Amino acid sequence: MSPIQVEGDGRRDTTQLLLEARGGDEPARVALFERLYGALRELAGRQLRRRSGGGALQTTELVHEAYLKLCDASELTATDRAHFLALSARVMRQVLVDHFRAGVAEKRGGGALRVELEEGAIPVDDRGELVLAVDDALARLAAQSERAGRVVELKFFGGLTEPEIAEALGVSVRTVSSEWRKARAWLWLELGPG
Repeated sequence: MSPIQVEGDGRRDTTQLLLEARGGDEPARVALFERLYGALRELAGRQLRRRSGGGALQTTELVHEAYLKLCDASELTATDRAHFLALSARVMRQVLVDHFRAGVAEKRGGGALRVELEEGAIPVDDRGELVLAVDDALARLAAQSERAGRVVELKFFGGLTEPEIAEALGVSVRTVSSEWRKARAWLWLELGPG
């Protein structure tokens, strides 16, 4: 097992590193990044896995940009590893949406988009309009139900499993499953089959 993925190897654990990083300790921020780099790359890879073409962000770019945004925030609010990864998924979503918004601002002219609401990552490729449509719908969903919005965000944009989402949100897997079913139906009605 690589040193990045090891939690209890005698060094400060992730929670302690988060506390120190929140306190402004730069070496703790560096150690936190090294500790979670593999998990962040996996998270970014899930989001970018189904991309095609050369216009999309690379995994390393997405990891670094998201981490810089997280650590440049006035206060790093994550309390543990699961919470940090959930925040990372949200920030990666924002990075991707910003990337596509900049790239398709002139192209956005209407027309229905076909959206497959299958489990797994949204295809992040030349179809940035899809990411933007889902992001807009997700914002409307979150206004109605914040938890349902977070479940969709973590599942679509973060690629997290239901048990991982449950841990990140502090709820049961059953609650996540229920929220996912309701949110998926709502998104289908919002985005339509075609």
